[in-house]
Amino acid sequence: MVLLKKIFNSRLFKILTNKYVLILIIFSIWMLFFDENSHLNHRKLNQEIEELENAIEFYQKEIEKNREMIHALKDQDELEKFAREAYQMKKENETLYLIEFDTLR
Repeated sequence: MVLLKKIFNSRLFKILTNKYVLILIIFSIWMLFFDENSHLNHRKLNQEIEELENAIEFYQKEIEKNREMIHALKDQDELEKFAREAYQMKKENETLYLIEFDTLR
């Protein structure tokens, strides 16, 4: 009983039961967790932005690789080499042997 009287008469209890402080606490909790623009939603959206920026960086590197390959394939010898290696194309009257290595050991 004495403890309850002590708690109710304390200065902290009086401050926390002030109507403006209660409204501020409720507003803060609402804004942090329940609102459409809550902190949790912002964290999720920031994470999504970071993933998209990483994807942009990856695709820009891929575009640069493809541009270099296109530039290299403008040379007729490079184009022939690429066609032979990637698509196993061959000239007429030419025999193509594919050698496969057994990697099981």
